[in-house]
Amino acid sequence: MSSVPEGTRLNKFLASSGIGSRRACDTLIQQGHVIINGEPCLNPGTRVTERDFVKVDGKRIQARVFTTIVFNKPRGLICSKQDELHRDTIYSVLPPTLQHLNHVGRLDMDSEGILILTNDGELAQSLAHPSKKIEKEYVVTVNQAFTNQLLEQLVAGIYTPEGKMSAKSVRRTSARRIRIVLVQGKKRQIRVMLEALGFKVTKLLRLRIGSFIDTEIEPGKFRLLETDEIPLLLTNPVERKTTRARGERRPPPRGPRKK
Repeated sequence: MSSVPEGTRLNKFLASSGIGSRRACDTLIQQGHVIINGEPCLNPGTRVTERDFVKVDGKRIQARVFTTIVFNKPRGLICSKQDELHRDTIYSVLPPTLQHLNHVGRLDMDSEGILILTNDGELAQSLAHPSKKIEKEYVVTVNQAFTNQLLEQLVAGIYTPEGKMSAKSVRRTSARRIRIVLVQGKKRQIRVMLEALGFKVTKLLRLRIGSFIDTEIEPGKFRLLETDEIPLLLTNPVERKTTRARGERRPPPRGPRKK
């Protein structure tokens, strides 16, 4: 499997190789610093493959190999490479070959579920930036039963000392359990919202990122993501809409009964 997709734009190829931002790479290209197969190239949109010989200021540039894993974080681990309180971190259970990966977002010590780690900066930015509105879905258990009013308040928004927080959607699954979808991703958002309403979270598990779900990884374990799984992280599920079967007759509108 090639490390560079067929026909990658030159500026993206250089940026993904660690030369700099795409804008900085555009400038390098337009100023004549880039040579492809012995010929100067001034067009950032030029397509290159791994078969092309690319140089920047005389130095051979090759595509960086990206590694992305999904880790099922158990409770009790900190999402940090180093902890000042010397608590166990997610990196304490990952092998040395994966210590260079960065976690995308975080789950607090008492939370669990899927966590993405990668050395692909562009992927991490797309997953973490609020403007992308990538959904994260959580299964949350609280310490007491609640009414439907709680669900409405979570979606409408709650004012907290950290600002207004809201869920994209909330669904009850039992008397004390709900499924919450977020796109904001503020620090400890679910716990802060529920605490503001007088509830305490007893269990919080992240089930989904974008359209990606994996329920087979055991807590504390990880696996490499396949290439075709990456787009699932970046794409939210299509919202289901009730549709009428083709050819089905639409019922006549209701009106006042004739006397």
